[in-house]
Amino acid sequence: MTLRIAPSILSADFGNLAQAIADVERGGADLIHIDVMDGRFVPNITIGIPIVAALRAVTTLPLDVHLMIIEPDRHIKSFAKAGASMMSVHIEVCPHLHRTLEAIKSLGLKAGVALNPGTPESTLEPVAHLVDFVVVMSVNPGFSGQAFIPESIQKIQAVRDLLNAAGNGAPIEIDGGVQPDNASEVVTAGAEILVAASAIYGTADSTLATQRLRKAATPMGETQALSS
Repeated sequence: MTLRIAPSILSADFGNLAQAIADVERGGADLIHIDVMDGRFVPNITIGIPIVAALRAVTTLPLDVHLMIIEPDRHIKSFAKAGASMMSVHIEVCPHLHRTLEAIKSLGLKAGVALNPGTPESTLEPVAHLVDFVVVMSVNPGFSGQAFIPESIQKIQAVRDLLNAAGNGAPIEIDGGVQPDNASEVVTAGAEILVAASAIYGTADSTLATQRLRKAATPMGETQALSS
């Protein structure tokens, strides 16, 4: 398993995003998570295509674009052109999910599916062989700073079992309420990509917070192996 930390700029200073990204890069971030919200699928409105393009210009880290929008197919090409490296869509708004995932893949991006807390993991079965990653939402999407939903641990495990049964080793990304005090538990359950917004950008030092989250998420045995 390769643990990856993905700071979410949803909680960053939007007036100085270049510096916000540079800070987490120094902390060892692996990805930059970008939540795109349309005010329709979720109640908030956030980042659009021009911001993704601007972020692409200031970092070489992969941009993990999470489309929390209705009709995502209409915007896939634009976000890909802006610099997305991987893109997830919500299963709840994709009536032709196979086609949507294939469209993302055809542009050279990793294609992911996101599941809201109330969406059962069984809905993933028809595309379990096709996805490049799965986003398990551990809060109801729309705002940062929400508390982690405990039942998400069992959902991570269930998604991992489902992917394994399909012969797909695609990683699971956990998004929402991830903090140092639950990071190890979600990794043990099967998550490999940890998205964190307020846990990193809600602190006084996002560089140090990124480092602390990785340390907290690293299983003890792996920590000992690295230090030996």
